[in-house]
Amino acid sequence: MKKQLENWLLFQIVPKLAAGFINLLHWTMRTEVVTPPDHRPDDKPVIIAFWHDQLLLMVKGYRGPGARILISESKDGELIARTMECFGQGAVRGSSTRGGRKAFKALLALAREPYDLVITPDGPRGPRHEVKEGVVQLARLTRRPVIPMAFACSRGHRFKSWDRFLLPFPFSRGVYAYGEPVIYESEETIESFQNKLSQGLAATLQTAQKRLEEQGVSAV
Repeated sequence: MKKQLENWLLFQIVPKLAAGFINLLHWTMRTEVVTPPDHRPDDKPVIIAFWHDQLLLMVKGYRGPGARILISESKDGELIARTMECFGQGAVRGSSTRGGRKAFKALLALAREPYDLVITPDGPRGPRHEVKEGVVQLARLTRRPVIPMAFACSRGHRFKSWDRFLLPFPFSRGVYAYGEPVIYESEETIESFQNKLSQGLAATLQTAQKRLEEQGVSAV
């Protein structure tokens, strides 16, 4: 009974506190969104990809019709999923290490609906900044373009986790950047697309970092 009460308090209260923290932190910061002219071809739903370490404030930089986010089935994943619900964004539960096949089928089904699909290509456990095969297969089967997204800030803390998770500091500067669409071409190999998307993600992060440098600060 005590454990059930603890879990209820955890899953009912912590996500609301986390959403409030994200809103407050973002409110204190000076942020901007940088997008290329054709980052969303034909205004159709896309797959959005960004590295796991930039996860915390990404929901505040999202510009689109609504998203469904791939989140792991772990306890931490449940907290993240419920936090995203506070922002009106849904979750698909699963990862490469748990519930992956079920989650992938759910993403394919959602691809028929007008939602953006969101995935961290190196999550949930790394290796850091390495594109895994899941996003490649999702792009191949749905024929949706993958839009690289990145976030950089001028001041923050990097945790000693596998992804060096970024916690921006209040009153810092932040830049959200969207990259050029990456499309899975017919007859393309998995490795080729992985390299192409990895380069797109790197270029998008460089765009965010360069924008900070133009404002006289450097990225964490």
